[in-house]
Amino acid sequence: MANHPSAEKRNRQRVKRTEANKSVKGAVRTAVKKARLAIAKGDKTSASEQVSLASRALARAASKRIVHKGAAARTTSRIQSQLEVLRKA
Repeated sequence: MANHPSAEKRNRQRVKRTEANKSVKGAVRTAVKKARLAIAKGDKTSASEQVSLASRALARAASKRIVHKGAAARTTSRIQSQLEVLRKA
């Protein structure tokens, strides 16, 4: 338990930021899941749109340091390469 005013404030800030970050992380996970589902279904136009949305969500989260930039880049790269396989098929 925090005993000093500054520690209490830091705790309040931590709670507020954690809630905001959870929301963003959830949105990113949903976007990536939708992109992977669209790729699995084989619909090229829908998959392309969903991959674009997921890439933007990942980049935004990485820029805010909610998701590690390497993890965001890796995930983006993987879904992009899956989309390319679908386009060539």
